[in-house]
Order: sequence, then structure tokens, then C-alpha cells
Amino acid sequence: QLQLVESGGGLVQPGGSLRLSCAASGFTSDNYAIGWFRQAPGKEREGVACISGSDGSTNYPDSVRGRFTISRDKNMVYLQMNHQKPEDTAVYHCATEPEVGARGLIRFFGSWGEGTQVAVSS
Repeated sequence: QLQLVESGGGLVQPGGSLRLSCAASGFTSDNYAIGWFRQAPGKEREGVACISGSDGSTNYPDSVRGRFTISRDKNMVYLQMNHQKPEDTAVYHCATEPEVGARGLIRFFGSWGEGTQVAVSS
């Protein structure tokens, strides 16, 4: 059974940084794609990063490209968020089976964790 557990959220000032972590378990191999999406109250779910299980290639939408960086190490997946903005405020979820569509939009079709809250405010 797949399990994804996120951590690392919190309150950060605009311009600050946070690093989110996701502990993944239950996978039968290491060759799986994974990523992060966020959801803010009243807004649609937005995929913010994904990383391939085969070659480590990454994808980001325009809203976070250059500010967010996804990485992985064994069963851990990380999201480094720099130069944060108030509009980054949301619950961030680790999720599997990403697909990258037009304009770099990322959707997820697998499992996801309960999420970790990020608030960007002064």
C-alpha cells in the first residue's frame, strides 16, 4: 500500500524560503515519477513540480519556475521553495503519477498524502 507523508510546512515571510519533505513508502520499485501539488481555499488544485523516475528530469509551471526546486533521494522527495510570495499560501501535497500537459501544467493521477500547510505572510 502506497503511503506519502509530507512535512516541513509553516509560516514564512514574503521573500523567505521553506523546504518541504515527503516520505514515500509501499512502492515496488524506485522507478516512479512523483511530485507536488497545492490547493488553496477557493482555488483549483495546481501542480507545482514533478520529477521523473527514470532520468530525474523535472517540470514546473510558470508560476513557480525559477523559485521552486524538486529533488529526490531514495524514498524521500523534497520541494525547496525560495523567494516565496503570498500567493504560494496553500496546502501542499506529495503525489504520484504526474502528467505534464500544455503550458507546463501538471496533473496527478495517482495517490497523494494529507498535505502540509504553507502560509506566506508578513
